[in-house]
Order: sequence, then C-alpha cells, then structure tokens
Amino acid sequence: MESKSFKIISSIIIILLLIPFIAMQFTDEVSWDIIDFIVMGALLLGTGLLCELIIRKVKHKIVFCIIIILVFLMVWAELAVGFLESIF
Repeated sequence: MESKSFKIISSIIIILLLIPFIAMQFTDEVSWDIIDFIVMGALLLGTGLLCELIIRKVKHKIVFCIIIILVFLMVWAELAVGFLESIF
C-alpha cells in the first residue's frame, strides 16, 4: 500500500473521530469512552483499507466498495443501537 493513500485514509479517520470527541465537550448526549473510539477507528480503518485494496485490484470496483460500505453501516448500526436485535 502506498504511504500517501494510507496517510489520506488515516487523516480522514482522525477527522471523523474528532466529531464525537468535540461533541462530547459541549453536550452530555454524546458519551463515548476509549473503547468506542478504538472500535470505530478500527472499523473505519478496515473499511478504508479494504476499499483501497479493491480499487487497486478488483475489476468491479464500485459494486464491491458499495457492499463494503453497506456492511460497515450495518455493523455500525448494530453496535450503536442493536439494529438487528429489534428485527429478530
């Protein structure tokens, strides 16, 4: 993996993780602990790196990246509010 693309992905992840961190300073509605930041960082990093790999190696790039993003959103919703528990 190129160092430049890893730096871009890492920068985007840091910016995204700053959103809840800053929100925690102004409201009690957002209450993340260190584990939440680690899990979300790992999910974002995995999604970003996997999409980067697919863009470089796979023929149908858009389809696979959309699938990866949808899986990310499903995992995020499940971790946030127990989305699948309410269905089953």
